[in-house]
Amino acid sequence: MIELVVFDMAGTTLYDGNAVSDCFRAALSAVGVHPDQNAVNRVMGFPKPEAIRTLVTAAQRSCTERELDAVHADFVRRMSDYYATNPAVREIPGASAVFATLRGRGIKVALNTGFNRAIVDVILGRLGWTKVVDATVASDEVARGRPYPYMIFRLMNQLEVLDSRHVAKVGDTPVDLEEGHNAGCSLVIGVTTGSFTREELLVHRHTHLVDSVSGVAEIVLKTHA
Repeated sequence: MIELVVFDMAGTTLYDGNAVSDCFRAALSAVGVHPDQNAVNRVMGFPKPEAIRTLVTAAQRSCTERELDAVHADFVRRMSDYYATNPAVREIPGASAVFATLRGRGIKVALNTGFNRAIVDVILGRLGWTKVVDATVASDEVARGRPYPYMIFRLMNQLEVLDSRHVAKVGDTPVDLEEGHNAGCSLVIGVTTGSFTREELLVHRHTHLVDSVSGVAEIVLKTHA
């Protein structure tokens, strides 16, 4: 039986247009790095400092730690401003309904993300989600972010779920899927509302692929029955 479902945020439960990519590229331009969309997509889902470092390295640009920190700080500022004010920001249709359905059946709901806590709190406030999920964790609150399983383990500890086989992971990127498998989740569900198509996600280990988060409750409840 599933006791906990861990959802990703941007691209899975949160619609923000192409904001993550746009903010990455704007922040990186300060150090002379100009990645294309495909390059940015390849680091989606990773902790954002790691993603920035990867893109800088791929561009064969040498940056000091201070410069990398400054790029990340600029990214956080841009993303926080966007999530706080841009009218395009909204939940993926059906996300809150899925949360409510699962919680109504006694299943705990949590969010995790490659963002840091500062951005997470802006999103939760903007969408009014502080009371519609049971717990959240950001990538800067664990030793290693995705694809390592530590965010899922932290949520399990907070919510007193003892066995990862009773956990489902839902996300829109390959590293979301890898995270779920690395944690030992019995359900690893990919959604195609983010940066990756169904065909791109198919080659990564998963138990299910769905067109939207709205299809998650049915899968989980069949397992939970």
